[in-house]
Amino acid sequence: MNTVTKHSTVLQKDYQLTSFRIFKKGLLYIVLILGAIAMLLPFLWMISTSLKNQGATMVFPPQFFPDHATFQNYKDVTGAFPMLHFLGNSLLVAILTTFGQLLLSSMAAYAFARMQFWGRDKLFLFYLATMMVPAQVTMIPQFILMKNFGWLDTYQALIVPGLFGVFGTFLLRQAFLSIPKELEEAAFMDGANHFSIFWRVIMPLSKPTLATLGIFSFMQSWNNYLWPLIVINDKSFATLPLGLSLLQGRWETNWNMMMAGVVISVLPILAVYLFAQKYFIQGMTMSGMKE
Repeated sequence: MNTVTKHSTVLQKDYQLTSFRIFKKGLLYIVLILGAIAMLLPFLWMISTSLKNQGATMVFPPQFFPDHATFQNYKDVTGAFPMLHFLGNSLLVAILTTFGQLLLSSMAAYAFARMQFWGRDKLFLFYLATMMVPAQVTMIPQFILMKNFGWLDTYQALIVPGLFGVFGTFLLRQAFLSIPKELEEAAFMDGANHFSIFWRVIMPLSKPTLATLGIFSFMQSWNNYLWPLIVINDKSFATLPLGLSLLQGRWETNWNMMMAGVVISVLPILAVYLFAQKYFIQGMTMSGMKE
């Protein structure tokens, strides 16, 4: 009888523990779903506003679903200013900045992770310390450099300052440290040099982290508004965020056209993320875990 009672008690405890785990997991899912809805609402409101006419954007109470949805705003926004030209400028700047930062950051990360030289770790700490300096502080010196180089109102002013990133070097260095040194030693025994190891061994094994950094770099360059506003006065070199600001008038703003332009500007970022989503998740898992 005691054995049956003990067995029944154990089963009851297991049932209670399982029920608690199910409740905890269900509560977590509810919180995550509510968080996802909260994150998606601004984007859904943006799309909704882009499908409204000018009068419908100011009605009270606001209408989440427009009575008469129209795609005329997308046609109007492309005709109001050279939308395709601004889009091309943003693509050119973002793509070149991304590839340049991937190349330069990976080379610096390889030096800090794999090459032995005096003061390497101390130099890397000083390098990381620059992340504490706000970007607004360095804008004036960078602007003076661009002016002295004669690069104002040029693509160089938009691209070159974005080629160098401390975060990218740190992210890739941590990923390179997680690669077994035995692969490097075997390559040296086969007669390979540092460049061959970097290009043929380290880089192929770091594709997830490279994709992660590529997404971050592309998004930062694509959404950058302040720096192009400072160095660009000629509208022929304006990027899309700078061009969209032209839709905001002094006395009135066509929010429906503005939101249509913003929807168009979001599509390339969404496409890049969907293309590299698998590598992005792997990169976030692999990077930054080993010193």
